[in-house]
Amino acid sequence: MNIQRAKEIAESPEMKYVTYNGKPVYIQHVNKESNTARVYPLDDPANEIEVQLTNLMEK
Repeated sequence: MNIQRAKEIAESPEMKYVTYNGKPVYIQHVNKESNTARVYPLDDPANEIEVQLTNLMEK
């Protein structure tokens, strides 16, 4: 996923279907310096992780 799209999704009030390793996630924050995003699985909000944007897919 490109950084601009990731930022749009993170700032959008609408829920978008984004996956990381095949699991639906919510994008908390996008870090443009490191090209990463802080996300958490929808079924486990306490498990927040930092991932490369290239590993996020929008359906």
